[in-house]
Amino acid sequence: MTCLPGFLSGGSPCAALRSLFKSSRRRQHHQQRRFTLKSKLPLFSAGLPASASAAASPGPSALSSPSPRRLSADVSSEPPSKAAGGGGFRPSRVVVVAKTTRYEFEQQRYRFAGLSEEDLKQLLALKGSNYSGLLERHHIHIKNVEHVVDSLRNEKIEVRLVKRREYNEETVRWADAIIAAGGDGTMLLAASKVLDRLKPVIGVNTDPDRSEGHLCLPVRYTHSFPDALQKLYRGEFRWQWRQRIRLHLEGTGINPVPVDLHEQQFSQEQHSRAHVNGRFQDQKSQVSRPHLLPVRALNEVFIGESLSSRVNYKSCKPSFKFSLHRASYYEISVDDGPWEKQKSSGLNICTGTGSKAWSFNINKVANQAVEEILKIAKKYESLNLELNKELIQKVTDEYNESLLYDPEEPKMFFSIREPISNRVFSSSQQRGFASKVCVRSRCWDACMVVDGGTSFEFNDGAIASILIDTDDALCTVLLQE
Repeated sequence: MTCLPGFLSGGSPCAALRSLFKSSRRRQHHQQRRFTLKSKLPLFSAGLPASASAAASPGPSALSSPSPRRLSADVSSEPPSKAAGGGGFRPSRVVVVAKTTRYEFEQQRYRFAGLSEEDLKQLLALKGSNYSGLLERHHIHIKNVEHVVDSLRNEKIEVRLVKRREYNEETVRWADAIIAAGGDGTMLLAASKVLDRLKPVIGVNTDPDRSEGHLCLPVRYTHSFPDALQKLYRGEFRWQWRQRIRLHLEGTGINPVPVDLHEQQFSQEQHSRAHVNGRFQDQKSQVSRPHLLPVRALNEVFIGESLSSRVNYKSCKPSFKFSLHRASYYEISVDDGPWEKQKSSGLNICTGTGSKAWSFNINKVANQAVEEILKIAKKYESLNLELNKELIQKVTDEYNESLLYDPEEPKMFFSIREPISNRVFSSSQQRGFASKVCVRSRCWDACMVVDGGTSFEFNDGAIASILIDTDDALCTVLLQE
C-alpha cells in the first residue's frame, strides 16, 4: 500500500492538491517579502557556492565589455585561435550554457503557488517522483558545472554562465566558444543560436549516469575538464564539422515566428494557441516569398499534425477532452522529383548527427522481425538458410548500421512514419538519402519542429524546402585519445 504524506491521505489526489496550494497561499501572505526576493534569484544558484553563483548572470563588467570581435572575411576554415596559433585552440571568452535540471524545473513550475521546499517534496511524492533522487541529480549537475567554470577561470578565461533564458544572440556574439553543460538536449540548445561556422560548440555531460551524451566529450572529461583544455591548447584534436539542415518556408498564410517548446513546456492546446497568437501579433508574417528560417537543425526536422481531433463530453463533472489520431496529409518531392500525395504519422528528416537519434529508432528492426522474415524466405526452394541466433543477429546489425552515417556528410535521410497506402495515397519510397526535400502541407493543425525544441506552424498552403548547405556546418571538436 502506498503511503502518502499525512495531509494527502483520506482524500482524492485533486482535493489533496487543492489543499496543498491553499495552505501554501496562506503562508505566502506572511512570507511575501522573502519569497519575492528569492524569486528574483536565478534557480541555478541553488546549491552553488557564492563564487560560482555570482557568475550565473553577467555583471556590469561583462555587459560593458568591448564590442564583439568580428572574424575577417579572409580567415581560413578554422576557428581564429587555431588558424593563427599554429595548431592549438585557446579561447579568451567562453559562454557556458547550463541545463535546467528536473529539480529546477519543478521549482519553477510551482513557483507561482509559493510552495515551500516541504510542499514541493510532498507534491512530488503525490506524483510518484522521488524528491531526494531529483535533488541528488541536481547537486551532481551543479558540482560538475562548477568544475567546468572553475577550470576555465583558472586558465584566465573570461566566463559567462547562463541558463536557457539568458542564452541569446548577443551572448553568442560575445564568446569565442560555447560550452554546453548538460546532455544532448543542452548541446542542441547551445547549437541552435550559433550560425557562425567558425565558433566551436563543445558539449560536457554533467550527469553521465542519467544522460547518454552522444554529442558531448567522452565521460572522463566530466571530472577532468582541465585535461580537455590542455588537449585543445596543444592541438591534440581535430575539428568536426557537423552538417546541419536549413529550411525555407513559403506559401499562403505562413507564420515564420518560432515557438520555443523547451521554454514553455506547452500542452497541445497551449502550443496551438501560441502559434495563433504569434501569427496575429506579427502582421509581417503574411508573406509568400521563400523565407529562410532563423534556425538550423543539428539532429532532425519533423513535420506532422500537432493536435489530434478533440471531442468534448459534458456531464455533472467539468467537461473533459480526449484525442483521436489524425494522419498528416501533405505532398512531398525528393531531389526535385515528382510530387507525391501522402498520408502518414509524419515525416522525419535527419542529418548524420541525427541518424543515431530519433531517425534510428523509427527505422531500426528487431531480431524478432528479421527471424520471421528469414523463416518466410526459407519457404522458397532456392534459398537454403540455416537459421541460428548468430545469423539473425548479424543480419539485424548490418541493416541497422546501414541507417547510420557520418555527421560530416552533406546529405539528409528522410523517413515516412507509418505511411498509408491505398488507391488515393501512396509511398513509393518510405525512407532514403536525399540532398533536398520539399513538402507542401495539406494539414489542418500541423507543425514543423526543429530538434525537438523549436516549432513553426505548417498548415495548408505552406511549402517547406529542406536542404543542407555546408556553410551551416556546426564546428565541434574530437579530442585525440
